[in-house]
Amino acid sequence: MSASTGLAVRSLRNIRRLPSAFLPALLMPVFQVVSFSGTYAGITAIPGFPTDRSVNWYLPMAVTMGASFAGLGTGFSMIRDLQTGFYDRIRMAPASRRDILLGPYLAAWTRAVIAVVLVTVVGFALGARPEGNPAAVLSLFVAGIGVATIGTGWGLGLAYRFKDMRAAAIMQLTLFLGLFLTDAQTPIDIMTGWLQTVATWNPLTRVLHVARLGFVEGGSIGDLVLGLIVMIVLGSLAWLFAFTGLRRLDD
Repeated sequence: MSASTGLAVRSLRNIRRLPSAFLPALLMPVFQVVSFSGTYAGITAIPGFPTDRSVNWYLPMAVTMGASFAGLGTGFSMIRDLQTGFYDRIRMAPASRRDILLGPYLAAWTRAVIAVVLVTVVGFALGARPEGNPAAVLSLFVAGIGVATIGTGWGLGLAYRFKDMRAAAIMQLTLFLGLFLTDAQTPIDIMTGWLQTVATWNPLTRVLHVARLGFVEGGSIGDLVLGLIVMIVLGSLAWLFAFTGLRRLDD
């Protein structure tokens, strides 16, 4: 664990050394929860809407977005290390490839916790309140860590393969497409056309349902179990994508 911990600490120190690379990703979800919950406050007037507080609907979306930024942030850092040649020295360290890969994950989980805490505090300041479920905040953290795990593997895998800023563009594009083509903004029931179909089958929709447990009506244990399965499967596939990308650097 010494190699993994050392890489994680180095990544976290970059928050202080390069705040311009961290603060925008941290402030973006804060901006989202403020803007969406205010601009679309009237969405709660829709008959059958699962909450009477718009911020309750948009807070989980902002939390998962912030956590995913935390995961992709490790990919951005990896691109910089690959371009400067620093990562070549890391690969020469007497540590297994799994240890080297674990370091960015530890850093991403820490960054995700910071993002979840900040966005949740802002959301509660705007009036977000759990609806009869004291474990609602815990669901935000579970979803946040899950999305950060998926984003880290995806970001690292792309960074290892492209080794330049092309990977960063793909990371951001797929992130926004993946999260916004869910029921992030409106319930699936009131969607029409292809958007409804895509949101229904988008696996990240199930992750959002975990984040919303306790903040909206209608959540169930089934939603939790299905969301956890999705996070485990996607997280494992993303880790495999990153691991095989790291192995390709050695070829």
